[in-house]
Amino acid sequence: MLQYKGYTGRVELDDEAGIFHGEVLDLRDVVTFQGRSVDELVQAFRDSIDDYLDFCKERGEEPDKPFTGRLMLRLPPELHRKAYVRAQREGKSLNQWISDKLAEVS
Repeated sequence: MLQYKGYTGRVELDDEAGIFHGEVLDLRDVVTFQGRSVDELVQAFRDSIDDYLDFCKERGEEPDKPFTGRLMLRLPPELHRKAYVRAQREGKSLNQWISDKLAEVS
């Protein structure tokens, strides 16, 4: 994984073509990059992020930001109630309780 300006890039090797290629994971838009060496790949990743940010600026659009920590989640009402009750029993907010449960599985 590559990191730059808060964005993450995933890299794979295409051994048949002899090239590394990657994609920025944090965006709804598709932003890719490639290189034949690690240095070339890292530079292409950074250039792709910078190009994406410049493109958004030119169009007057806000670029997608890396994850904000907000997650909209729809649950069946009964499951929502059960989670709320468990959180209350543990003296936590529902957000904190769900966050703790997700941290247990990661």
